[in-house]
Amino acid sequence: MTQFASKKGVIGILTGGGDVPGLNPAIRAVTIRALREGYQVVGLRRGWAGLVDLVRENDYDNSANFQILSEEIVNRAGRTGGTFLHSSRTNPAKVKKSAVPPHLAGTYAADTNDLTPEVLKNLDWLGVNYLIPIGGDDTLSYGVRLYKEGVNVVSIPKTMDNDVPGTDYCIGFSTAVTRTIQMTNDLRTSAGSHERFLVLEVFGRYAGFTAMLPTMAGAANRCVIPEYKFDIERLAELLVADRRQNPSRYSVVLVSEGAMFQGGEMIFERETRDAYGHKKLGGIGDLVANKLQELSPKFNNGKTIEVIHQKLGYLVRCGDPDAIDSIVPMAYGNLALDLILNRIHGRLVVLKNGRYDNMPIETVIASKKFVNVEEHYNTERLRPHYSSFEMKPLFIMTSD
Repeated sequence: MTQFASKKGVIGILTGGGDVPGLNPAIRAVTIRALREGYQVVGLRRGWAGLVDLVRENDYDNSANFQILSEEIVNRAGRTGGTFLHSSRTNPAKVKKSAVPPHLAGTYAADTNDLTPEVLKNLDWLGVNYLIPIGGDDTLSYGVRLYKEGVNVVSIPKTMDNDVPGTDYCIGFSTAVTRTIQMTNDLRTSAGSHERFLVLEVFGRYAGFTAMLPTMAGAANRCVIPEYKFDIERLAELLVADRRQNPSRYSVVLVSEGAMFQGGEMIFERETRDAYGHKKLGGIGDLVANKLQELSPKFNNGKTIEVIHQKLGYLVRCGDPDAIDSIVPMAYGNLALDLILNRIHGRLVVLKNGRYDNMPIETVIASKKFVNVEEHYNTERLRPHYSSFEMKPLFIMTSD
């Protein structure tokens, strides 16, 4: 017997992967519209983990795995950052033996286990007719899997890196860029006071959009991105020249966490991998800062230039959403409901060329989204390249 039912149906919604501002407004948009259309809404907690850990027993306390959503609940959280449903990087198709829930340990004892059959049973047990996952390409790739298994899925793209294929915009990106510009400008005062290089490490594992846009907006002199392995001596030479030309005697570089030296590879904080196979990045900013200070005398008449280094990290993904990350999630949530009302599933809601639209959900796994180096990045000057903004999308750069 299913736990929930309504005349129209039951919609499940979840948030997976890293938190960003804009998730709660998206949950709010889906819930309010769905309730008014006659649906019931179930919030699945901790991303896909809630559907993995759920126990199909009526008297079991599953409050850590799901909750019924109301207008009161979502209105209270709808203007805030983060996700009140919580999140995880759980991949139900690849659950390590140590992470298999105790009540399933006797059934799934391999080193790595595909718990999709349990997820499907749990969705049936809850009575979920439609599923709206909000996440990046990792989270949404499992949504593709469930759609292929027969679940009615409509996905919403979220990632501060803006790297979900098929869409010009992902929830969280605008706030991340806004915060990066703001904090870079704040740190200028210290860099200028001490006449130093300012090296800021920002998120961006495979795509450099979060370094490119603030640099294009004037927050930094240079940026290095995952899509192009850079020459550290060339970067030092450019920053020394930038500093010399600046009356305040400082210069700024934004370093994507996935950036790589020429002849080098990504720098990892640790070797362990998450459920989607990713190692935790960290440390490239430190290496760049140390190397710039070491190389600076070569281009500065033998005198060393000291460095201020800051890893912006979670500071750009915390706090309340900006205007765009309040408006776009509202639109995305309603787009998802429009599709469900029209009995259309297996879609990804998107912004494309300034227009809201939707695309096949398989778009998420069909390709990767990167900065087009040839079109948008000057490899000699190590900064964004542009010649005309005519007919460009709002955030200038897409992979298409």
